Amino acid sequence: MPKDYARTDRIAEQIQRELAELVRLEVKDPRVRLVTLTGVEVARDYSHAKVFYTTLEGANDKVQQGLEHASGFLRSQLAHIMKLRITPQLHFVYDESVERGIHLSQLIDQAVASDKGGSS
Repeated sequence: MPKDYARTDRIAEQIQRELAELVRLEVKDPRVRLVTLTGVEVARDYSHAKVFYTTLEGANDKVQQGLEHASGFLRSQLAHIMKLRITPQLHFVYDESVERGIHLSQLIDQAVASDKGGSS
């Protein structure tokens, strides 16, 4: 594994931590409530970052719009906090993995319940 790959991972983790704090404490947009940042992927040249998020309300266009509206503010705050030569453009992507996990868990529970019901 090349060394620069580890650096992008560390930067991605730091971006995730900093953005989580900023979204929680600084973003006043009512559309951006109860948002959890689940991961960040940073491009090798640090020009772009995909920020994965989920909400308690599920996929919601208003949340996406709120995050995109706040992206300039968040990026400028990141630039002050992290002191990177290049502060990446932020792209927010809804993370469907949580919903898929819940759905799979429900399917497994149903299969186990029907298996128990059928074997009695």
